[in-house]
Amino acid sequence: MLYIRMIFTILISLYTSRVVLEVLGISDFGIYNVAAGFVTMFGILSNSMSNATQRFLTFEIGKNDSIQLGRVFSMSVNIHYVIAFVIVLLAETVGLWFVYNKLTIPVERHQALMWVYQFSILTFVFNVISVPYNAIIIAHEKMKVFAVIGIIEVSLKLILVFMLQWLTFDKLKLYAFLMFLVSLIIRIIYTVYCRQNIKESKYAFFWDLNLFKKLLQFASWNLFGNSAVLMYGQGLNILLNIFFGPIINASYGIAYRLQAMVNNFVINFQTALNPQIIKSYASGDMTYMFDLIYKGAKYSLFLIFIFALPVVLETQTLLEIWLKTVPEYAAVFTQLMLINVVLSNLSGSLGVAAQATGNIKIYQIVIGILLILIIPVSFIFLKLGFNPQVVFYVSIVTSVISLFLRLLIVRGLIGIKIRDYLLEVVIRAGGVCILSIILPFCLHYYLEIGLLRLFVVSLATLFSISFFVYLLGLDATEKMFIRENIIKIKNKFHE
Repeated sequence: MLYIRMIFTILISLYTSRVVLEVLGISDFGIYNVAAGFVTMFGILSNSMSNATQRFLTFEIGKNDSIQLGRVFSMSVNIHYVIAFVIVLLAETVGLWFVYNKLTIPVERHQALMWVYQFSILTFVFNVISVPYNAIIIAHEKMKVFAVIGIIEVSLKLILVFMLQWLTFDKLKLYAFLMFLVSLIIRIIYTVYCRQNIKESKYAFFWDLNLFKKLLQFASWNLFGNSAVLMYGQGLNILLNIFFGPIINASYGIAYRLQAMVNNFVINFQTALNPQIIKSYASGDMTYMFDLIYKGAKYSLFLIFIFALPVVLETQTLLEIWLKTVPEYAAVFTQLMLINVVLSNLSGSLGVAAQATGNIKIYQIVIGILLILIIPVSFIFLKLGFNPQVVFYVSIVTSVISLFLRLLIVRGLIGIKIRDYLLEVVIRAGGVCILSIILPFCLHYYLEIGLLRLFVVSLATLFSISFFVYLLGLDATEKMFIRENIIKIKNKFHE
């Protein structure tokens, strides 16, 4: 169900992104991307608490304690309303000053910028107070419901695009308002479903100082880690704006959306996998937990590589099909972002393993500092006159370093064997990816550019990766599982 949701989302997002870019224009699209992106930086508070909520809800389900589960949910609702208030306070003071005085925006679009900024804040607030409801649905592994609501959301965004074309109003202002309206509707849907179908989600005011401290302690370290992630993502966006202006932000925004679409193939898999890792730790089944970590990281890499490789090879062709006007640097930004995502997925499930223990202090400090360093290092290179893509080269090097640091930290938390992880994930899965490149790259190099080459390269990628995954990427048990299921499918067709 999550993959049906994902495919539906990607197809609609590809269309809506193209229309939005066409209707708004490159400059206004860049303004929306940098203004709305800046608001999401305040999400460090929400994201940190979201991870804490997800972990504690799932942990209590693993312990089979429904009473404590209800208490954790009610406490998380209280905290998220406080977070929403703090976000509004910060966004309307420090954030407002920064956006108005520091961003490079054409003078005649300052009013539209303020309109986008205010509605982006409202949109974000509604997303924040929906977090506990999203979290309890995922913790209960009700993936069908999560998928259906996701499809409803992207369908509303499709309607939004049509309205953007039909209505005569400042398109940038209208887009910001309609995005807010979609978030409000989705918030209502999540609340109604949870209250009617998940008994622990029926909110009742509850305050437990001890539980509050546990949630806050866990969230505070997540806050540091999430701050680093957002500073890295949106910080680079702002850095590029300062050095090159809003046009380059359009390229960044397009590349970021393509990267997010490809990354969704892994996120959906991990969304289904993560509760099992936490529950296995809660129940003390470490053997099953280690097996999930190895397989989760390995399969994540295979999944993302299937979709990332043809996009990297055929970036320019895809962008020309997708967009009528391709901003400068959009292609190279996309390629470098996807290479970085592939490398990041080598550490797949290690972060979830750390979250499961509840002891994330060292993990978040080390990885967070490493990510934060990307900004000043990138600034130095840009100041020296390097091209904008240098920021992604810095990110790629950082991803490789962070893999080995994550392994060292998680070994100390749960006793995972680094040698086994390197053999099962890095060497086995990495070897599959390297061998899988040969056929698609040869076809890309020798065939004439166009739709036919795009189709052939994509098909060759699927065949090549599938072949080497089965040949080298799977162990004997996994191969047996695949053969048994193929036989079952054949028998069903013969019945």
